[in-house]
Amino acid sequence: MQFSLWLALVGAGTVISLTPGAGAINTMSNALNTGFRRSIWGILGQQAALVVHLAIVALGVGLLVASSPTAFYAIKYAGAAYLIYLGVRQLLAKPEAEEAVALSRRNEPAWSMFRRGLWVNLLNPKAVVFFLAFVPGFIRPEAPLAPQYMVLGATIVLIDILVMWFFFAAAARTFQRFTRSTRGQRIMSTVFGALFIGVGLLLAFF
Repeated sequence: MQFSLWLALVGAGTVISLTPGAGAINTMSNALNTGFRRSIWGILGQQAALVVHLAIVALGVGLLVASSPTAFYAIKYAGAAYLIYLGVRQLLAKPEAEEAVALSRRNEPAWSMFRRGLWVNLLNPKAVVFFLAFVPGFIRPEAPLAPQYMVLGATIVLIDILVMWFFFAAAARTFQRFTRSTRGQRIMSTVFGALFIGVGLLLAFF
């Protein structure tokens, strides 16, 4: 990949990662509930989903998903239902004492956070459609494809990790003081629950 084309990819990837969505909401929620450092597990799960999406597009399966209304809407509504489920669970979460919050941060398994991040990004068929529109602009068919897809995938994943961890997860630190009281926890649970449900409804109906 030419350096100028790679720079364009970096710029486009940064703008895309900075656009708020389900991944950003999940990252901020994890950072609040488990702490800044441990939120990386959810971010890594989201990156695994991005790699899967890119592989789907590279293998040509993405075109089949995009052109099949049944497959597209099945994945779309499953993704929307999962986000709404996360939102409802957040709304129903009971406030805890500060000591209990600290304990829950230590006890939530990394795999649980990874899996949640994976499903949040994986159950989004619009990501496949987006990659179908986005990827061809950075791929030169006359050159070997495998190295190009590897560079493209590594660049997108690295950018998204940096943006999610050092922008969205770091931004959540501002709200951590709310988790020290039951009233603050209720406010944050309501806010993030509503955001998850809102994104789920947007995915379902738009």
